[in-house]
Amino acid sequence: MASRGPSAHRRRTVRDRVSRAQHRQAAQGARLLPYQRAAASSDAGWPDHRGVQKNFARTLDAHVGPIARRKPMEVWFQDEARIGQKNGLVRQWARRGTRPIQPADQRYESAYLFGAICPTRGVGAGLALPFADTEAMQLHIDEIALHVARGAHAVLLLDRAGWHTTDKLRWPKNITPILLPSRSPELNPVEQVWQFLRANYLSNRVFDTYQDIIEAACDAWRRLIANPETITSIGMRNWAHTGHT
Repeated sequence: MASRGPSAHRRRTVRDRVSRAQHRQAAQGARLLPYQRAAASSDAGWPDHRGVQKNFARTLDAHVGPIARRKPMEVWFQDEARIGQKNGLVRQWARRGTRPIQPADQRYESAYLFGAICPTRGVGAGLALPFADTEAMQLHIDEIALHVARGAHAVLLLDRAGWHTTDKLRWPKNITPILLPSRSPELNPVEQVWQFLRANYLSNRVFDTYQDIIEAACDAWRRLIANPETITSIGMRNWAHTGHT
């Protein structure tokens, strides 16, 4: 029988159980798979969203024009991914002519990995949390604020999920949010970050408990942030960075 999801008690004590992914583990040969390398460029974009890319300089000026004239600016991207026992399958090496076996789990325990990256600096801020809601989002933007360079101001590009747009969020003084158009995941490079983490660290696995999921999510994020060049390679977008940082 599938185990139950996080209990109400766990929800009430989420602030005491935040699992922070910090720089405590060395990298272990992370690499992009061949089918991922060309996916990072969205400079051309989809036809409906080219205006976002072409007009980003004006959008940036409208949101943080006065601040940009006084402080260095950083461009960050944010998103969250659900990670759980109902896991994905990805390519794997196998002897020619054989049929490799991959594990699959029918249970549904899961957690959420909140992630944000600054491609220019090659840094990130992540939290593994039991829920994706306003409280969890508040924890994450507070975490991002701690990673913005001292004396700088960050613009945070993110989608229009309900917990991103609610007026209940208290935005730190060193972060200004900019919402991406609806249904435009191609504009957010964190989508490629999730592909990279799943392909290299999170897929083809079985997690016995909720804590195993949390530990795996944190371990994957630590491995990512231990490789700044990978963050820059996946996340850099000319339309968002040229002439702005």
